[in-house]
Amino acid sequence: MYEKINVDLMHNSGIRMVDLRSDTLSKPTMEMREAMYSAPVGDDVYGEDPTVTELEKRAAVLLGKEEAVFVASGTMANLIAIMVHCNQRGSEIISGDYGHTFKFEQGGTAQIAGVHTAVIKNNEDGTFNIEDLRKKIRKNPDFHEPISSLIIVENTHNLCGGKVLPLEWLEKVHNVAQEHKLPVHMDGARMMNAAVYLDVPPSRIVKDVDSVCFCLSKGLGCPVGAILAGSSEFIAKARRVRKAIGGGWRQAGIIAAAGIVALDKMIDRLKEDHIHAYQIAKAIYATSSKNFRVDLQTVQTNMVLMYINKMKIDIKELQRRLQTVLKTDSVKCSVRCMSLNHDCVRFTLYWEISDEDVAIACEKIQLVIREYDAMYLNGVA
Repeated sequence: MYEKINVDLMHNSGIRMVDLRSDTLSKPTMEMREAMYSAPVGDDVYGEDPTVTELEKRAAVLLGKEEAVFVASGTMANLIAIMVHCNQRGSEIISGDYGHTFKFEQGGTAQIAGVHTAVIKNNEDGTFNIEDLRKKIRKNPDFHEPISSLIIVENTHNLCGGKVLPLEWLEKVHNVAQEHKLPVHMDGARMMNAAVYLDVPPSRIVKDVDSVCFCLSKGLGCPVGAILAGSSEFIAKARRVRKAIGGGWRQAGIIAAAGIVALDKMIDRLKEDHIHAYQIAKAIYATSSKNFRVDLQTVQTNMVLMYINKMKIDIKELQRRLQTVLKTDSVKCSVRCMSLNHDCVRFTLYWEISDEDVAIACEKIQLVIREYDAMYLNGVA
C-alpha cells in the first residue's frame, strides 16, 4: 500500500529515522567504549576479573544487597533466580499474567527450570490483588499439588507501559510472602527508571524483595549484560546455576567496564527519557482523535502506549505507515514502534533519542493520526 524507502538511504535522502521500538536498541556511549578498551580483565569463572568484581560490588551496594553477579541478560538472571529459589521438584512460582517471565521468556521456567507457574490477573498499573495472591499460595499442599516456592513481580512493568509498582504494594506482597515463608524476586529490568520516577535510591525500590535483577543493556546504554543481586548464599548458588546453563564467561571485564560507567553516569539521566516520553504522549493527546488515545496520567517512565480503535485500524498497517515516508508527506521522518498487545503500539525512549528526534517524531505521529482520522471521517476506509 505504501511506497517503501530503503532505510540505509534515509540519511542521505534527508529522511530522519527515529527508532522507538525498544531501549534495547541503545548503543554504548563514547565513555563506555573508552572504558571497555582500557579495562583490566581476567578469567571471571575463576573470579579473577577485577572489572567484573568491581561492577558486582558496586551494584550490590547500590541495591542494598549482600552480593551481586554479572550475567548475560535479564532473561538469564530471571531464570537463574527461579532455579535457585525453586530448588525442589514440583515447585511453583506465582506471577502476574502479564509478567515478562511468563509472557516473553519462552517458558524457560518450565522448559529449562522444570517449574510450574500459577498466574494472577495483573491490574492496569502492573500490580495484582493481594487477596488473589493469598488464594494462589498453596498451604500445606498434598501430593496432588505443586509446591508454592516463589513470588515474582516486575518493575517497571513492560506490558503495562512502563508503570512503576507502588512501594506500599511491594510491602504488602513482602508481608504476605513472609507469612508463608516464601521469597520474592523482582524482575527489575527497568527498575532504575522506577527509582528515578519515585526519586528514591534504588535500594528503596528493592527493600522488600529477596532477589532482584536489572538490565544494563536497556536505558542504561550498555552493549550487553544484567545484574542479579541478593544474599551471599543466594549469589553463591546463582553462580553455580549460571555456569550450568552456559553463562560462565571469561574476560567479561571488557563489557563490565561499560556497566560501571552506566552506574556512574546513566541512571540520573533517565529522567530525560521520561520527559521525552511524556512529550510524545502529549502530542498524541493533542490530536483529540477518536481512533487513537493515550492516558497521560499513566505515562510515568520511558514508554508510551498508544491505543487504537482495533475495529478500524490494523496495527501492522499502522506500524508500516509510521515507518514509511511518502513523497507527499510534509514530515520527512520514519518512526519505528513495537506492538506487544493487540490494541496498542509502544514507543520507548533511550539516551540516543534527542530533543530534535522527539520533536519530528511527534510531528510524524500526528500526521499519521490525522490521516487515519480523515479517512474514516470521509468514509474512504
